[in-house]
Amino acid sequence: MRTPLKIVLVGMPGSGKSTFGKKLAQQLNFVFLDLDQLIEKETGKSIAEIFETEGEGRFRELESFYLEKSLGEIEGFILATGGGTPCFNDNMDLINKESLSIFLDVSLNEIYLRLHKDHLGKRPMFAGLDEGEIILKLKNLQAERERFYRQAKIKLSGDDISTEHLVSEIMTYFRN
Repeated sequence: MRTPLKIVLVGMPGSGKSTFGKKLAQQLNFVFLDLDQLIEKETGKSIAEIFETEGEGRFRELESFYLEKSLGEIEGFILATGGGTPCFNDNMDLINKESLSIFLDVSLNEIYLRLHKDHLGKRPMFAGLDEGEIILKLKNLQAERERFYRQAKIKLSGDDISTEHLVSEIMTYFRN
């Protein structure tokens, strides 16, 4: 018997994990999960509230808990992680062990444009920062996180990644 496919998208904030995850799930007729939304639903608190009242450490614990729970209990899905998910608590090892991981590698310029358009205030790590500080924060995050992202089984690069390209890469991965 074949194990149901679990696909986990990783990458920087604004790289398109949720957007492409929803489209990919629809195209493949899979369930779509967003780890941040799952945490908010289960805790009854927004991500910003958790950061503010309990701190990043507690958020990372919750993130790891719900990641492990999803990978262990849910049959087949597309999961969009938070940008930091792969970088803490050996989460990338777990992701690679239990799923097909895909790194969406998008340029920092495109990420900034997407985040700016998507209302940066919704994202706790960018709250209160000016444009220069946001760009510097993105550069620092990329430098810290890229080694984790690069461990993904599939890497898609570019500012115009399409769901068709994602599906094609998944098919190529399984053929090889």
